[in-house]
Amino acid sequence: MNFRFNVNAANWRLLPNAWDGVAFPLIIGLIAMAAVGFHQTLLPITSLKTQAISLDPANLPEYALRTTLRMLVAMVAALLFSLVYGTLAAKSRRAEKVLVPILDILQSVPVLGYISFTVTFFITLFPGRVLGVELAAIFALFTSQAWNMTFSFYQSLRTVPRDLVEVSRGFHLTAWQRFWKLDVPFAVPGLIWNMMMSMSGGWFFIVASEAITVGNNTFTLPGIGGYLAEAILNKNIHAVGWVLLTMTVVILAYDQLLFRPLVAWADKFRMENTRSSDAPTSWVLDLMRQTRLIHQLLSPIGLLLSLIARIPLRLPTFRAHRPEIEQKRLSRWGDIVWSLLVILLTVYVAYRVISYVQTGVTLGDVGHVLVLGLITLLRVTVLIFISSIIWVPLGVMIGLRPGLAGKIQPIAQFLAAFPANLLFPAFVIVIVHFHLNPDIWLSPLIVLGTQWYILFNVVAGTTAFPNDYREAAANFHIRGWQWWKQVMLPGIFPYYITGAITASGGAWNASIVSELVQWGDTKVTAHGLGAYIAQTTAAGDFPKIILGIAVMALFVTLFNRLLWRPLYAYAESRFRAD
Repeated sequence: MNFRFNVNAANWRLLPNAWDGVAFPLIIGLIAMAAVGFHQTLLPITSLKTQAISLDPANLPEYALRTTLRMLVAMVAALLFSLVYGTLAAKSRRAEKVLVPILDILQSVPVLGYISFTVTFFITLFPGRVLGVELAAIFALFTSQAWNMTFSFYQSLRTVPRDLVEVSRGFHLTAWQRFWKLDVPFAVPGLIWNMMMSMSGGWFFIVASEAITVGNNTFTLPGIGGYLAEAILNKNIHAVGWVLLTMTVVILAYDQLLFRPLVAWADKFRMENTRSSDAPTSWVLDLMRQTRLIHQLLSPIGLLLSLIARIPLRLPTFRAHRPEIEQKRLSRWGDIVWSLLVILLTVYVAYRVISYVQTGVTLGDVGHVLVLGLITLLRVTVLIFISSIIWVPLGVMIGLRPGLAGKIQPIAQFLAAFPANLLFPAFVIVIVHFHLNPDIWLSPLIVLGTQWYILFNVVAGTTAFPNDYREAAANFHIRGWQWWKQVMLPGIFPYYITGAITASGGAWNASIVSELVQWGDTKVTAHGLGAYIAQTTAAGDFPKIILGIAVMALFVTLFNRLLWRPLYAYAESRFRAD
């Protein structure tokens, strides 16, 4: 009798309920979207010519699905990259000396710089197929997403509280177990907010990713970016309006279906002894928890991941038992040899780059590009300073109120995703009509998509700030400027530095689409390195493209080394939540 009851109960748990009926269409729709998108990538590359982008608004739903799928694939790749790269940079002292400067350089290389060289590689890798162009577009979106997420994960790993590290050692956790039980959970809140910002950053470069022009070759993929590029070329203001409406719907959809559930789920990883009374919520997360069949189907996956995280993996060690003095001496020699190898590799790469650039560049060109870099540097510095003054206090205000953060979240995502290309008509018409100075009036386009890195990181830092610390400050009646100086600003400072670094790199990237704007046949150009790279890319002048990219990487790297990295080290040593 008991056996029959248990069997009936087990069968009852497997029967779908009403919530399953709501959740299943969402899952089936996602699977169908992935299947259709994969089928489209197998078409011949000539289909991009025969199936030209149509400005009929009826095609926008399909284009929106294609673009969203590309961005989700790029997001998954960026997340995996962040976990691996950020861990290596944070855990290995020698790897950090190489990986962090490389990350600075990768962040400074513009999206157009990657496209100029990767599109040929991917097309050669998959000759005659749309898949090659699709991978080039996904890789371009990946480069607009990955660096911000990697910096966030790296910053979190470097600021894990020491007492939690000691607890993990007390439990004899292996490096593998500590990574999944301590490092990743501690980094999750900030990482999710940076994923939202990275997703929005991909929208900012969607035209450059889906309408690829290198020299005489033009590849336009079906998507919102390709549709917008066609609308700008044809001066179709109505089509631009339809793009704006479609983007609004798509951003609200993935905010509700993806990021809002992630934010609500990540709230359990907040480091605090007391719980906030106003926790974030998500109707999708509540829906999935109330399903019966889907919950039972997903349980084995959750159990498997939990078992994998508990595996006591240990890396083999090759250290012999030597006296401590000898070990320090060998470690010092190891550092010297490692540094020499890095220097030699850097000199070799620099030699190869200079040798190639010399074929089409003169010393006069180098001096001219350096001056253009200084102009863009001044523009970026002023804009980041203004953005910090505005968004740090507002980000703290939003982060302290999870309910308000839930309402602001989709608005901020939409504004961060707003492509500068949508404002080209207004800026070109106003600048030409009133004879304004493009060097001044095109500058707001640079900060349009990058200021949100500061806001999202400050919100993430405020959200992750322990609630018991805030209650202690309230009990001691710490208010006003003293509260900002002694409590909140130190608490969010590491997150702000991460946001400022990525905002600065993003602003350099944004200068490419902001210093040269076009509406139909009318072009407005500002003086700067971004306009130089955009012009040389359109002309297919590869030596000058490399020169522009190299100078941009030089400026960004020096700026990070001289300003942001010292501030980062200061934040890491002084403002850990220990």
